[in-house]
Amino acid sequence: MNPESPSPSGADAPSGVDSRSGTDALSQADASDGADAGTADPGGRGESRAATLHDVARVAGVSLATASRVLNGSERKVAEGFRERVERAAETLGYTPNVSAQSTARGRSPVIALLVADIADPYFGQIAAGVARGADERGLVVTISITDRDPERERRILRALRGQRPQGLILAASRAEDAVAPAASPDERAAFERYGGRVVSFGEERSSDRVGRSVVLDNAGGAVELGRRMAELGYRSAIGIGAAEGVRTSDDRLNGFARGFAEGGGRLERILRGDFRRESGAAAMSGALAEGVAPGTLVFALSDVVALGAMSAIRAAGREIGADIAVCGFDDVPVSADVTPALTTVRLPLNDAGYQAFRAVVDDEWVQAPLPVEVVVRESTPALAYAGA
Repeated sequence: MNPESPSPSGADAPSGVDSRSGTDALSQADASDGADAGTADPGGRGESRAATLHDVARVAGVSLATASRVLNGSERKVAEGFRERVERAAETLGYTPNVSAQSTARGRSPVIALLVADIADPYFGQIAAGVARGADERGLVVTISITDRDPERERRILRALRGQRPQGLILAASRAEDAVAPAASPDERAAFERYGGRVVSFGEERSSDRVGRSVVLDNAGGAVELGRRMAELGYRSAIGIGAAEGVRTSDDRLNGFARGFAEGGGRLERILRGDFRRESGAAAMSGALAEGVAPGTLVFALSDVVALGAMSAIRAAGREIGADIAVCGFDDVPVSADVTPALTTVRLPLNDAGYQAFRAVVDDEWVQAPLPVEVVVRESTPALAYAGA
């Protein structure tokens, strides 16, 4: 009996079978001597050349198609015994799949491209972790590019990525509603999809701009609920710290907070403008303190990172966080629970959102799973003595 006969479930193909379709086409592309890594003597003949997929299949005692399915990320099932033999042979020979050949055969590479504004911001770090979790499940690679919120830089990155043919492009940076020269415009994204990749963005888009798929986080809803909760705690006067007008994430959060706070009898008295950096939060708060901030005032920052900057400025001015000036943020990044006092915030499932973005790239039938938000009240917003009076 052929040692590689297929199981009743069709888990594998017999040795020597070449259907010339799907991953079998990849086996032809990857069987050449253009493999990326090699070994001194893959065939035991005393010669020095790069190990090929043919070598791996021969040493493992399986067909070329089977070796390709194991090593090139195919979704077709391979019997565990064959998989172990192929992986062991590849490790012994020092074989690495030829990504360039795979890209040519597939029309795309086994890469997911993630664009973030600032990798030092834990907001984007958590999204990236979710994308990486999904990529690991499928044997794909994630590349991360940093736009620094520069539209021209983002366009340059997109043009460079098109030539690399990644399977998908995930745009995680905040977008401006009416930018003069919008980055990742509908035309740019449509061009990317013509090269065989799928585009996934964060946030809802106008129907005229819609290209690809979107993962939606309920920034406005979470901010409305936060505003209501702060009013329930007795706060009536608040200062907002946001990004420039037109940045969707900032606008959604500030407007939502103002609406929820007003429903409970509070008022957002003024909005200070900056950006998403900690230093921006500190500078905005320092300016507000110089103008005067009454005790019992609540500060709502568009993100936890900005809120942490505001907290440092309050301390530097000799004021107390909490009983004197309360502070709340948004996102619930890990450090928010570790600072003193711990920061009140809105918890976003950012890791899960990143995972959803990955699934949106690879699953044709993808539908977004729920991404619930949650208000987390901590010591930075104690209840005022007259709350509920």
